[in-house]
Amino acid sequence: MKINIGIKEKDTKAVAVILNKLLADEHVVYVKLRNAHWNVEGPDFHAQHLFFETLYNELAETIDEIAERVRSIGHYAVGTMKEFLALSQLTETGYQKNDALGYIKELLADYEAIIAYIREQIDVVADEHNDAGTEDFLVGIMAAHEKTAWMLRAHVR
Repeated sequence: MKINIGIKEKDTKAVAVILNKLLADEHVVYVKLRNAHWNVEGPDFHAQHLFFETLYNELAETIDEIAERVRSIGHYAVGTMKEFLALSQLTETGYQKNDALGYIKELLADYEAIIAYIREQIDVVADEHNDAGTEDFLVGIMAAHEKTAWMLRAHVR
């Protein structure tokens, strides 16, 4: 059934593309967080193991909300690893060692890249596509990611 929410279909389609790219980036970070949680080693193992678990649980909720936002504007969310890797601006990394600092530095760079992407898309979504709901939604995700980036940054100073 065609949706009628006051936004043209061409605009909801463009917003869905933006959201699906974000969804892909979030999934790549989620997998990296799971890897860090499972494989971190070192004297700070327990604290970092729990920290990474907290982050991936928070991100799992964000991922679900993004996919549901895509559906709520009338489109389908991407849902395969192949699609995630094709759409994501982030890359997978092979690790030489499993230290918390190495994981944290990479995760920080990824969160900052996602924050920059969201910041670039906020005005596009609002001004070019007339979607204030998604604009507000993205602002909330950006703010949460900025807090996570601060926490990650605090580990490397």
